[in-house]
Amino acid sequence: VDFKDGDRRNPANFSPARKWAITINACVFTGIVAAAGSSYTMGYSSMTRDLDCTLYQAILGFGVYPLGFAFTPLVTSSFSEEFGRFHFYIVSSFMFVLTEVIIALAPNIQTVIAARAIGGCFGSTGATLVAGTIADIWLSHQRGFPMSLYALSVVASSGLGPMIAGWIEANPSLQWRWIQWIHAIVGGVYSVSALLVMRETRSTVILVRMARQVRKDTGDGRYRARSEENKPCLISMIATSCTRPLSLLFTEPTVQSFSLWIGFVWGVLFFLLDSVSSEFQNIYGFGIGETGSIFATISIGSLLGYLANVYQERLYKKYVHRKGQEARLYMACVAAITLPTGMLIFAWTARPDIPWVVPLIGLTLFMTSVFVIYQVVFIYLADCYGPYASSALAGQSLCRNILATVFPVCTTRMNELLTYKWAGTVFALIAVIMIPIPYILFFYGSRIRGCSPASQKILAIEAEQKNPDLEKS
Repeated sequence: VDFKDGDRRNPANFSPARKWAITINACVFTGIVAAAGSSYTMGYSSMTRDLDCTLYQAILGFGVYPLGFAFTPLVTSSFSEEFGRFHFYIVSSFMFVLTEVIIALAPNIQTVIAARAIGGCFGSTGATLVAGTIADIWLSHQRGFPMSLYALSVVASSGLGPMIAGWIEANPSLQWRWIQWIHAIVGGVYSVSALLVMRETRSTVILVRMARQVRKDTGDGRYRARSEENKPCLISMIATSCTRPLSLLFTEPTVQSFSLWIGFVWGVLFFLLDSVSSEFQNIYGFGIGETGSIFATISIGSLLGYLANVYQERLYKKYVHRKGQEARLYMACVAAITLPTGMLIFAWTARPDIPWVVPLIGLTLFMTSVFVIYQVVFIYLADCYGPYASSALAGQSLCRNILATVFPVCTTRMNELLTYKWAGTVFALIAVIMIPIPYILFFYGSRIRGCSPASQKILAIEAEQKNPDLEKS
């Protein structure tokens, strides 16, 4: 049983209106979970007062959230391939809303930390399945803009959330509980919209359902979907999805280097999300609402990064025939330099005698670089690892979100021991050491991958797909 030409049940043949409705709806979920992760930091003051807890305990609630994004997809990716993506969006969105309600009603900080950890598990759907959904419904040459929209929703919402939450915290009648209530309300509206807009986009799941219906209607068990032949059991699929990302992370130099790079960048981003607010309050005397507005630089930097990636797409189309996958890395090489530059500007100009707009310029430059690196990592690894792309991306996601958990936990102590200026300088110097990563891959990436076992397997798989007779022999 297979799709016929032009079959509207095939997700690739959905109308453009339906494709965009699904893409935008999925990206909205991404934005909601990203905003919920970052806006939590703006409620520290009232939370520590109301729950009689320490600042470190409140920060722990911020740090455990990315852990769900690190580990949950290793299991849920297999389930989504087996049972489809639609159910995951519905269940995850409703359960995510429930965790936000639990946090808003929490009587103690232990409940908050536990609910944040669970919320990260369900929210991970908005960070991991969206890219798969886009791949389901858009052809490869059409995915550039939808993937940019996804990346924009991740990074820009990380700034939009604290920007709004700062003014909620500044209102004595609202404060930290209402930050969570707002997320619960917005998430509830999204859950309803997902029921109305989202459709199953996993073609293999749709074909299995079609084959099952044909068997029922005809009573003939010979009708089967292609994916039902030699299908591994669910336990085997879960084992593969849990072990292959780790295998690539430990054996593939390309995955290792990019995972380390984006992991460090993501950790610094979470470090800044946790420390920027207190830094501007202490240095410039900003109120909590004003410090929330500072996070608009994250959204502005994301928009600039998006424009940089539009130019990167032009460079890719121009040089892909000569450079191959490495044509994805032109802007990454630029971002490798502008990243520590922005960090140093922010670290060394956040002083009472320098206008506050100057460090914000550094923060905007940093966020522009973060967006470019984030999107390049996704697209480059997907290009390089073809059939193993999901595992390669899961490996970098694991590394990235673990470091996003570790960095904020160290934030307060680092700032106390080193001051804001020198803590930022340490991170900037590490970023300088990492500058060669995209350059090495730009010039020697194909040669490095040619020596790796996984890349050799990928080449064999691609050769078999191009030559079915070879596969039969």
